[in-house]
Amino acid sequence: QVQLVESGGGLVQAGGSLRLSCTASGRTFSRYTMGWFRQVQGKEREFVAAISWSGSITYYVDSVKGRFTVSRDNAKNTVYLQMNSLKPEDTAVYYCAADQRSWNSDVVPNSYEYDYWGQGTQVTVSA
Repeated sequence: QVQLVESGGGLVQAGGSLRLSCTASGRTFSRYTMGWFRQVQGKEREFVAAISWSGSITYYVDSVKGRFTVSRDNAKNTVYLQMNSLKPEDTAVYYCAADQRSWNSDVVPNSYEYDYWGQGTQVTVSA
């Protein structure tokens, strides 16, 4: 069993930055593919970014490319999402998720691929 806890959300003005963190319990964190998703109330959960277990492969949704960076520190059991040049449309609850399977670019954007989820952290970007 893996427990994921997100932190770092908050209120920021458009153009600002936030860094989200997701800390995992469990000894096998370093073997998991990790993903970030976001959800606006009333809408489907949307894929944002993913990172392979080694950190050597990353994948982003087009709308955040060049603005968001996903990274991880396996020694700290933590994955990060650095968000720069934030826009009001980035406002959502952000979730991290863990996938026990090997990296597969075809499926990492799919929420059903992930086995464990955090509770989410709210990000609000004001205009």
